[in-house]
Amino acid sequence: RRVHGRVVCVFESARGPFVLVLVGATIVGSMATVWHGVVNPPRTREVRDWRYDPQQVVLKQGEEMGRFLLGSTVVLLFPQGPCRFNPSWAPGAAVRLGEEMAAFTA
Repeated sequence: RRVHGRVVCVFESARGPFVLVLVGATIVGSMATVWHGVVNPPRTREVRDWRYDPQQVVLKQGEEMGRFLLGSTVVLLFPQGPCRFNPSWAPGAAVRLGEEMAAFTA
């Protein structure tokens, strides 16, 4: 049975909430966020939960928020609305550091 680690980050922004999910594949040793450091979940079925509400984590546009210590997948979730993803993206295409992912149209 494969176990995939996940780090779910819920953000509030000037344009509303959004969720960023780091999905670490089986061979990914760990993930890190700039406010927590290395997140190396134990290989159990238990969910670990950290809350940072009192800490006020603030990130500027384009600032690093986290990384995989070996590549994997990122899932972004936005509420329905005026967000348009980069139209040049295609399945299997590389996404480069600093590349615009989406734009708000309103």
